[in-house]
Amino acid sequence: MESAALIIVLVIALALFFDFTNGFHDTANAMATPIATGALKPKVAVLLAASLNLVGAFLSTEVAKTISGGMIREEQLSPDIFPPIIFAGLIGAITWNMLTWLLGLPSSSSHALFGGLIGATLVGVGASAIDTGVVLSKVILPALIAPLTAGVIAFVVTKIAYGVTRRYDAKADGRDGFRWGQIFTSSLVALAHGTNDAQKTMGVITLALITVGWQSTANPDPQLWVVFACAITIALGTYMGGWRIIRTLGKGLTDVKPAQGFSAETSTAATILASSALGFALSTTQVASGSVIGSGLGRRGSTVRWNTVGRIMIGWVLTLPAAGAVGAAAALIVVWLGGWGVAVDAVIAVAIVLGLFLRSRRDSVTSANAMSEVADSGAAVKVPRKPGPTRRQRRLEREKAGKDA
Repeated sequence: MESAALIIVLVIALALFFDFTNGFHDTANAMATPIATGALKPKVAVLLAASLNLVGAFLSTEVAKTISGGMIREEQLSPDIFPPIIFAGLIGAITWNMLTWLLGLPSSSSHALFGGLIGATLVGVGASAIDTGVVLSKVILPALIAPLTAGVIAFVVTKIAYGVTRRYDAKADGRDGFRWGQIFTSSLVALAHGTNDAQKTMGVITLALITVGWQSTANPDPQLWVVFACAITIALGTYMGGWRIIRTLGKGLTDVKPAQGFSAETSTAATILASSALGFALSTTQVASGSVIGSGLGRRGSTVRWNTVGRIMIGWVLTLPAAGAVGAAAALIVVWLGGWGVAVDAVIAVAIVLGLFLRSRRDSVTSANAMSEVADSGAAVKVPRKPGPTRRQRRLEREKAGKDA
């Protein structure tokens, strides 16, 4: 009994650490574009995102129910084996999160978690313990549809934004008002992120508690202390700021102007909030990336860096199988070594995290140098101060062109 309790404590601790990495990995989803356009200062942006992530975590538990009472058939699992399997799955998710953070790739923390859990369950229990219908309908399908939907919405909203404000094209800072709009829309994205991503860790912890009989299967809702712990942890992670990924989303995909940023954030928030209400555990990172790409395509003269898009998409494709492979390997150690396997996995997990963190110190990215590389404190969105030609000047130019002809 004591060893089972210890394993549950380890699972909860590792789940909360995953929640922390989810926070700093996904700060860019809400705050990359307002930082890129100069709408918000970097440290103010991450503080705002952290606060709203905290609030959003209390607004919905539908996604948590998808994990704790849907994706994995806990009634088929032994209380002795499943907590170590969850532990192994979390190692797969954390490893992928840390690696993609080091590379500055906005990959999906959500699908890293799903991949780790699925891979570990396949090795430790078998395919029968996975509800493939739920996985396909609420994980795989949203992963395919959500980024495309968000991109299309962002494209349309960007076209509308520039069409409505076309008369400001010749005026200095004519669309500067969109920066104020970005403060609202980026806040909405951060709130939506809390309603979706924090729920996934709540679901994992609740699943572990149900498996060992510490919570009834008839009630898959996360307990209040679980909600508080996950909300606070993801908020702390968000406040740390994933500056490497902020740099990629803010500048690596396209040069973001205020109207684009407003459009991308509107699209991202709408997609995430709708999915949270339906219990779809989608990737907020994929949605945010799709929105930024769509907004880049929607602005005439904008350039989308397709090489970066290609790298990101490769990361998306690899997320589930890569995290699943690491989770499966960790589960295999548990199967071979039993209770000692959890200890071995814990040591391996610490070594991986420390190794990747120390490697990141060689080329550290902080709020100071990420800002200069992203947007030079808003310089990327400054509109030329030179006023456009007056009506008389345009008439004279037309007359001169007619005479020359």
